[in-house]
Amino acid sequence: MWGALALGLVNAVFLVMLLTRKADMAAQEAQAQAQAQARLAEQQAQQTRHQALLMHMTTRTEALATELRRDISDSGREARQELAHNLATFQQALVQQGAEATRTQNAQIDAFGQQLTLLQKTLSDTLSNQLSSLSEANVRRMSEIRETLDVQLAQLQTSNAAKLDEMRATVDEKLQNTLQTRLGESFKQVADRLEQVHKGLGEMQTLAQGVGDLKHLLTNVKTRGIFGEAQLASLLEQVFVPDQYAAQIATRPGNKNVVDFAIKLPGKSDSGEPLWLPIDAKFPNEDYERLLDAQGRADAMAAELAGRALEQRIRLEAKSIADKYIEPPYTTDFAILFLPTEGLYAEVLRRPGLMESLQRDCRITLAGPTTLLAMLSSLKMGFRTLALEKRSSEVWQVLGAVKTEFGKFGDVLAKVKAQTETVLKTLDSAQTRSRAMGRALKTVEALPDTQAQNLIALDKDLDMTEGPDNA
Repeated sequence: MWGALALGLVNAVFLVMLLTRKADMAAQEAQAQAQAQARLAEQQAQQTRHQALLMHMTTRTEALATELRRDISDSGREARQELAHNLATFQQALVQQGAEATRTQNAQIDAFGQQLTLLQKTLSDTLSNQLSSLSEANVRRMSEIRETLDVQLAQLQTSNAAKLDEMRATVDEKLQNTLQTRLGESFKQVADRLEQVHKGLGEMQTLAQGVGDLKHLLTNVKTRGIFGEAQLASLLEQVFVPDQYAAQIATRPGNKNVVDFAIKLPGKSDSGEPLWLPIDAKFPNEDYERLLDAQGRADAMAAELAGRALEQRIRLEAKSIADKYIEPPYTTDFAILFLPTEGLYAEVLRRPGLMESLQRDCRITLAGPTTLLAMLSSLKMGFRTLALEKRSSEVWQVLGAVKTEFGKFGDVLAKVKAQTETVLKTLDSAQTRSRAMGRALKTVEALPDTQAQNLIALDKDLDMTEGPDNA
């Protein structure tokens, strides 16, 4: 009785499984091609469940059989043989059903694999055609862009070269003209001054020849002072313009002592006042005449005494000039003592250590007519040199500004070149990737345009993206 119940239960379960499997197969056949992969997975899962169920049922059946054999061992060999036969029949039926289900599933899997292969081939062909078209379009566009960039770069280089040549020519012309003009003026001034010096030397020689005629005019101190100041004024007028020197001016603030002449030097003191170089004329004619008279009589003792007296007089005059007229920073730290005759100047220079002592102790420089003219000419050339250096510094500043702007222009060119190289590198990289994609899809067969557009709306997207650019 238990054996019959178990057999009936197994048959019912088997029938239910068969009905369920048929219903599932009918439902699977009704699904669309797009769900083929999911159906295959479900079938495999069902097969796994069937096999698991079969194994479970087999295990359960064996357990039941063992239990039944154990329970009905006393029922006899005939009942056991019948039960074993039924079990064998049931197992064979299960094996046949499993084999049939496996064959059906394998057939469905093969059909689905063929469909997938066909779909993959279609998709590959479509992608290959689209990528080929895109690669060709990219190549054309890159060629056009490269040609445009080459033309623009050539124009830019030509324009820059022309502008640089024009700027260089302008700067060279202005600099050359300025230098030639300034140098010509300087050489002309030097030649004029040398001619004036030569002329002054000739005049001094003529004046020396007429010294004998002037002796009678130089009989008192006032006349000698006027003579020295007149000669000093004449020398200053030959070299400087009136606004470069002053006559009878007090060089020390708060002091009423006035110097014969003072040269206005470039620059100003801390208080804003001009810087003066004092020049005072002295003519100790009595001492000098006594010296000449003693020398003419060959009286060595009298000549020595007269020489010492002349030296003492020069020292006193130098100390007086230093005390009255030298006042830094309103004046220079030295002054010039002008001796109006070359003979007197030469006699003073022959006194051993006198000139050095005056320069060291009193900061006084001795000068005769020729020497003073040379000093004044040197000062004048110094003024000219300072002015020329000032102008030269302005020219160099202009050149520095041009150099700075030229450097900035070079930086702009470098930036343009770098940006252009970046664009070219990007285009080359895109072209390289396009060629790589084309090589990768070379073996893929292309689809017709209509079928490709139905599968992938790539052309439509490209048209939409190109539309705003063209507009």
